[in-house]
Amino acid sequence: MLGVIINVITVLIGSSIGLLLKKSIPERVSRATMVGLGVCTLYIGISGSLKGENVLILIASVVSGAVAGTLLKIDDAINKLAKRIETRFKKNKDDVSIAEGIISATLLFCVGSMTITGSIQAGLTGDNSILITKAMLDLVSSMMLASTLGVGVLLSSAAVFIIQGGLVLLSGLISSVMSTASINEMTAVGSLLIIMIGTNLMGITKIKVADFLPAILFAPVFYYIFTLFESLYLRFV
Repeated sequence: MLGVIINVITVLIGSSIGLLLKKSIPERVSRATMVGLGVCTLYIGISGSLKGENVLILIASVVSGAVAGTLLKIDDAINKLAKRIETRFKKNKDDVSIAEGIISATLLFCVGSMTITGSIQAGLTGDNSILITKAMLDLVSSMMLASTLGVGVLLSSAAVFIIQGGLVLLSGLISSVMSTASINEMTAVGSLLIIMIGTNLMGITKIKVADFLPAILFAPVFYYIFTLFESLYLRFV
C-alpha cells in the first residue's frame, strides 16, 4: 500500500498548490493549461491503448461496457453523490463545479494503464515503482486541474485511496486467473477511457466517461471467451 499512500499524498499536495495559485492565474492561462493537460492525457491514453493485442476484445468490451454503464446510470449516480458534496463545500460566488472536479480528477487518476498495472504489480510482488512514478505525474496533473476545476480535485484523493487500494488488495485474489495478456486488454480498454477524458479536458467532447467504466471489467471476460473459442477452433481444425 506504500505506492497508494504516496499517490494520495502527491494528489493532496498538488491540489493544494493548485488551489493556492488559482486566483493568481489568468483565465486565458487556465484555459491553455487545460488544453495542454488534455493533450498530455491523450498521449497517455493512446500509448496505453496500444498494449491490447485483439481489437475485437477492445470493441466488444467498450460496447458492452457502454450499454451496461448507461443502463445502470453510473455517471448519473456519481454526479448525484458529487452534487451532494458540492452543496456542502461550494460557495455561492464560485462558478466552478466541484462535481466536475471530483469526477474528472478521479477518472484521470484512477482509470488507466499505470493504475491497473501498478496496483496489480504492487499487490502481487510488492513492487511499488509504477505507482510511485504515477504519483509524480499526478502531482503535476492535480496542480493544474485544481487551478481550474477547484476543490473537487482535492476531494478526489479519497477516491484514489479507495480505488487503488482496493485494486492492490484484490490483486492477490485474482492472481491465479489473471494472465499478462488479459491485464494488457484491461489496460487497453482503460486507456481508451483516458482518451475520452483528454478530449473532455480540451473541450472537444462532453462524454459521460463514467458510463464506460464497466468496459474495464468486461475486457478480461471477453479475453478468456475469445481464448476459449480459439482453442476449440484449433482443436477441431
